[in-house]
Amino acid sequence: MTLKFHADQTEAQMGMQTEGRITDIKERYKGGVLKYKQMGYWRPDYAPKDTDFICVFRITPQEGVDTEEAAAAVAGESSTATWTVVWTDMLTAHEDYQAKAYRIDPVPGTGPGTDKEAQYFAYIAYDIILFEEGSIANVTASLIGNVFSFKPLKAARLEDIRIPVAYVKTFKGPPTGIIVERERLDKYGRPLLGATMKPKLGLSGKNYGRVVYEGLTGGLDFTKDDENINSQPFMHWRDRFLFCMEAVNKAQANSGEIKGHYLNITAATMEDMYERAEMAKALGSNIIMVDLIIGWTAIQSISNWARKNDMILHMHRAGHGTYTRQKNHGVSFRVIAKWLRLAGVDHLHAGTAVGKLEGDPMTVQGYYNVCRDSVTRQDFSRGLFFDQDWADLRKVMPVASGGIHAGQMHQLLHLFGDDVVLQFGGGTIGHPGGIQAGATANRVGIEAMVKARNEGRDILNEGPDILRAAAKWCKPLEQALETWKDVSFNYNSTDTPDFVATPTASN
Repeated sequence: MTLKFHADQTEAQMGMQTEGRITDIKERYKGGVLKYKQMGYWRPDYAPKDTDFICVFRITPQEGVDTEEAAAAVAGESSTATWTVVWTDMLTAHEDYQAKAYRIDPVPGTGPGTDKEAQYFAYIAYDIILFEEGSIANVTASLIGNVFSFKPLKAARLEDIRIPVAYVKTFKGPPTGIIVERERLDKYGRPLLGATMKPKLGLSGKNYGRVVYEGLTGGLDFTKDDENINSQPFMHWRDRFLFCMEAVNKAQANSGEIKGHYLNITAATMEDMYERAEMAKALGSNIIMVDLIIGWTAIQSISNWARKNDMILHMHRAGHGTYTRQKNHGVSFRVIAKWLRLAGVDHLHAGTAVGKLEGDPMTVQGYYNVCRDSVTRQDFSRGLFFDQDWADLRKVMPVASGGIHAGQMHQLLHLFGDDVVLQFGGGTIGHPGGIQAGATANRVGIEAMVKARNEGRDILNEGPDILRAAAKWCKPLEQALETWKDVSFNYNSTDTPDFVATPTASN
């Protein structure tokens, strides 16, 4: 491709316009193909506005592709650009609508001198006018809709996003929030305890309800449907709801505590989901559940229903690992967590760090910060690139679930604090003394650990001793510690922070 210039242009102007942004209208809108940089999507002099969205993309350009051009291409293809010049841009406030790549940083530990090909963090700003108010579907269609298949990039990942306060205020957020949930449950000063039903497929409705009853009676606050329990031949959804709520009511009567079971209303259509939600409400449930795979429009729709009906909304992040786990391509879960807080969920599975599922401890703490902070502060060691003001949006209760057991109570409490649901599925139902004994072991374990923490003890280092002392007067806890004493999941995480905090000399 050859660009033609007016005869009176200087050589310097020609060079600038060949490599950088073309500002001459006649040259900019001549028919043909221009580089994205020339079209104006690379703007290193741009200062983002408070009302701009800012995204950090991790990009891996194809061999021979200029880094600035690759960043400009991401900006262009996620906003207004196409592969060729179109004169209809002149019918719009084009410069406002263009996304602007304005900064590129090399990713630590990649490129020359390492065993990894060069990757870069590209910072891109988007004017708020590009997005429909209160619509995560529209945000995702713009930011991740097309660009991840773009051929000049070997890989791309949306690492983090700063959402302007002006846009945050177009969302209602979680229907209930942490404070109101604790008030409804009358439970304070400790993590909430739960368990996912096992086996998650195959039980009849009545046997399923028996598991719920045993777990709640033993001391759990919640029990839970798993992501793939919907309405199968072995257990119709209506039977499950009836037997589960019978179990909840009996356990509440026995214990004098408020209990709940996450009734999964995920279904093929919104009409089916609303029908199941209404049934859960009619039976007196205080919580319903949906899976992430239902999509953003359905999530926001059921969130509106939950808000109108005083229902806690639990979100199972089913399917997220298909695009969040790999470090070089996809979408970071911290971004998904931000979108879900806006969309409006009360509970969100956010990782355990010590369990069977993917999760580096520092990275997982970053997810928890996104869920629970009033203002999430920049913290590169936890993968947080920006300050994020949540403008008093309600907070999300993170859920730690997947391969955890009573012997890890000190680690879980140290990592995540009080505002978390700790879910022990196999760690309750697999107890050698039975389901109720498993629940009791977990309840005694967490209360002993909270008491020790409140007394000022170093629970991270003294935790095993604290648990063994409590087990002397609690046989179920003793059995749990003995059964799972050697169980751990010590594998390297694939999604780890790129930055590590290092001490510096004090002045």
